[in-house]
Amino acid sequence: MGISPQQFKQIQDRLGGAHRSASPVLEQTFSSRAASARLILGLDPSLRGTGYGIIRPAKPFPETLLHGTISCSDAWPRSRCLVKIVQTLRDILKKHAPDVCVIEGLFYAQNLQTALIMGEARGAALATIAEAGLEIFEVAPRKVKQAIVGYGAAQKLAVSKMVQRMLHLAEPPSADAADALALALTHAQETSRYTFAAPKRL
Repeated sequence: MGISPQQFKQIQDRLGGAHRSASPVLEQTFSSRAASARLILGLDPSLRGTGYGIIRPAKPFPETLLHGTISCSDAWPRSRCLVKIVQTLRDILKKHAPDVCVIEGLFYAQNLQTALIMGEARGAALATIAEAGLEIFEVAPRKVKQAIVGYGAAQKLAVSKMVQRMLHLAEPPSADAADALALALTHAQETSRYTFAAPKRL
């Protein structure tokens, strides 16, 4: 069945109109998602220096709400450090009310004593976050470096500088805080695109 030149032009106009309207619809959808994006708490637990950072996914770049380190003196007993981690995290959760937490995955330590101490700090942090009812996800350190720097064995300085650049911070964050912010950024990247490899939930 043939069509007239006029009918062909009408078809072209309709297709052209649909094509022109597609872009604003996609932009509107993305904007709506960005507006309703949840606050992400990144957490890098350590007995003497637990890094934390909270971001809000947004355009043109994520918004940084908070970042820092829960520092504990080497002279403190471990029990005092654990209490400070719990109390500080409770204050952060109460003040900023993040929706989801991303924590650094386990690593294999050659020193058993180091592994036990790290486990204590991680356990205290996880219990505090779970107490607040947040979703908790785990990301391996190598995966974070790959996502942020593009190299799974990147040094801490490279991570810090890239986090500063991605979040448009005036100064590079401390090493522990940079790791925490990198965790949050990695989670934001993973959840903003379709992927078959879902984040590991704890």
